[in-house]
Amino acid sequence: MKNYYPILKKNMLFEGIDEMDIGSLLKCLSASTKKFSKGDIIYMDGETILHVGIILSGRLQIVKEDYFGNKTIMSDLGVGEIFGEVFACSKIDKIPVTVISAMDSEILFINYRQILAVCPSSCEFHLKLISNMLDILALKNLMLNHKIDCLSKRTTRERILTYLSFQSRKAESSSFKIPFNRQELADYLCVDRSAMSSELGKMRDEGIIEFNKNKFTLH
Repeated sequence: MKNYYPILKKNMLFEGIDEMDIGSLLKCLSASTKKFSKGDIIYMDGETILHVGIILSGRLQIVKEDYFGNKTIMSDLGVGEIFGEVFACSKIDKIPVTVISAMDSEILFINYRQILAVCPSSCEFHLKLISNMLDILALKNLMLNHKIDCLSKRTTRERILTYLSFQSRKAESSSFKIPFNRQELADYLCVDRSAMSSELGKMRDEGIIEFNKNKFTLH
């Protein structure tokens, strides 16, 4: 587990907590790890979530399917990112999404009740942990607003450019990589893949963007 301390230190949940204290904190939280293969379902739509997870290795996707099997990718998460906290903290009976391992992954699980409740030993860093969780929930709300902003656009081009503009700002560069292949990007933007690929080709021909696989440059 010590090999993963640098990853955990970069997660917002452990911000302001000394790396040498992380081991004690994980014991306090009864944390455990589990490995998943590509395609494994970590949480199924309709399950009750009792734990939040932090990705130690690999990549996850949070997806939602409608009655007819149409899939929408709600978010894509990489190493060091946290998931499940919104549903766990809301105490909803059943989650409305499915969490899938997009590649071989290892996850650290923490019972959310032990995050939000000050431990019996009153460890000095537990209050900081609670404050950090509130910051994470606020950030996730901003990310949801970005998703809504993308989907509020009427045309495929507008949705693509809104998403790519956000990724550019996030990378602080006009050239950046996105975490999706073409089908996954179409699922995330809720557009037809063929129509999206056609629009990408048009924007490239017009000199608006350049791309090679999942690497893009905005002009």
